[in-house]
Amino acid sequence: MEHKMNSNGNCKMTDTKMQPIASATQALSRITLVASDMDGTMTSHGRFSTSVFRAFDDLRNSGVRILLITGRSAGWVNGLVSLLPIDGAVAENGGIYFPANEESHGTELIALRGSRKEHKEALRNMFLILQKEFPQISEAPDNTYRLTDWTFSVEGLTDSELTRMKTLCNSHDWDFTYSNVQCHITPRGQDKSQGLLKLISEIPHLKADPTNVLTIGDSPNDESIFDTNKFPCSVGVANIKKYATRLAHLPAYVTTEKEGNGFCEMVAALVASQKNRK
Repeated sequence: MEHKMNSNGNCKMTDTKMQPIASATQALSRITLVASDMDGTMTSHGRFSTSVFRAFDDLRNSGVRILLITGRSAGWVNGLVSLLPIDGAVAENGGIYFPANEESHGTELIALRGSRKEHKEALRNMFLILQKEFPQISEAPDNTYRLTDWTFSVEGLTDSELTRMKTLCNSHDWDFTYSNVQCHITPRGQDKSQGLLKLISEIPHLKADPTNVLTIGDSPNDESIFDTNKFPCSVGVANIKKYATRLAHLPAYVTTEKEGNGFCEMVAALVASQKNRK
């Protein structure tokens, strides 16, 4: 789940239009890897449905690999990657990678500020700076399980407050993003697109040309993977529409259904296009 604002703190929409997923047949026929957000994209009301698990099977049976790319914590994703039928997972909005079917402490995809302990302390200090101006925010419980970023709830925060937080973080050489759940303090340059580009160029079983990768998400922290200059076949599930005026990059395509149903709609279209290609 990252809201990239312009340097002045404002969002500027691109000319990219969200076309119906039904119009993506030619683009979908080339896809070999799906890189998907989880919360609000695969899940519906915070839960996986049986339809989503069937969609996983449909992808695998079509020979399409699937990578989870989420804002969730390293500790949480490290457990999840061994339970879902996926080919790997990226936690903390591009911060750290966990391979499937392997015991791993994770591989950082971004340079830390010193050791993991020193990095966490630096993140905490930035949070305390924000908290002085916004005393209503409080540390999220999952920070205990995070390695590269720091989080707190987005609930109740206004657009202007989020913009101010972005400005404050930038002034201390940190970045800032948010999803439909949390705000994230992150190192400069950490986002889902950078993590994904690194993986598809370096990890053998994930190697792919960006034109053969489908990215899908639902909220502002997915904005970097909606950049069609990096990933031409980007998809938003229908609930992305509520953020449309805030994003500098809109997905190339959009589903008619929301959340997990939208994910399943995308998979059905992708599988059909793969069959037609064969």
